[in-house]
Amino acid sequence: MTPDSPIRLLLSGPLAFGPGKAELLERIRATGSLSAAAGEMGMSYMKAWKIVRGLNERFREPVAALSRGGDQRGGASLTPAGERLLALYREAAASAEQASAPALASMRELLAHDEPDSAD
Repeated sequence: MTPDSPIRLLLSGPLAFGPGKAELLERIRATGSLSAAAGEMGMSYMKAWKIVRGLNERFREPVAALSRGGDQRGGASLTPAGERLLALYREAAASAEQASAPALASMRELLAHDEPDSAD
């Protein structure tokens, strides 16, 4: 799977899981801190907190464990459910990218010129 995969999976109602949420979880795993993860992504702490809170509320088990900061310095980590969610997303996105590669290549041949940074 490419690091900048555009694959977003619609899970239920308005709940989608895509590269941004996956990256946030990966950075939480790597840094052990929601604040550091958000900072590395150029995201506000509050936005990152709302994303994690929303994920934790929508899944049967929390995907990330957050502890408050203050004098003892807080922390964040992925739960087993979060690790599984991330692995399943990576698996699904890799399969989707592989399945769509031939059609995507054909679509790119139709372009008037190469647009390497196209988002749509």
